[in-house]
Amino acid sequence: MVLGRITAPYGLKGWVHVHPYTTAAENLAHYRSWWLGRDTQQWDERRVLQSRVHGAAVVAQLAGCENREDASALRGQQVAVPRTELPATGENEYYWTDLIGLEAVTVDGTELGTVVRILETGANDVLVVRGERERLVPFVATVVREVDFGRGVIRLEWGVDY
Repeated sequence: MVLGRITAPYGLKGWVHVHPYTTAAENLAHYRSWWLGRDTQQWDERRVLQSRVHGAAVVAQLAGCENREDASALRGQQVAVPRTELPATGENEYYWTDLIGLEAVTVDGTELGTVVRILETGANDVLVVRGERERLVPFVATVVREVDFGRGVIRLEWGVDY
């Protein structure tokens, strides 16, 4: 599961600066190995020698990354960890990546489209649903009635004219 992206070298000794996709940067910093890659290429496992939170980001020293040039070559790589290493979700908790791709359907069965991404607004998360048009749907209990991974559906208390 992708948890961040390497944005730049950090210092001269091969450290990288990582923009985390996690709610808290320290969530990324505690993994002892990362998988680096891009969507269409082979992923490469790298041992994390050291890491720490640096503001809203993470800086890390990776095995095989000895200098600034090595770190610069990793710019743009995504940082992932195996799904099996992530903590289990609680009741009514979801990883965003699991919601993306679900079909959004109203409680009366009207298809609205597919969840294509999720926005973090501060007040609540918002599902971006793309169908015959794009809809922004708040991810709150009064709207999200059911998440059914078996059927690939998220049922919403939402009007088609919203």
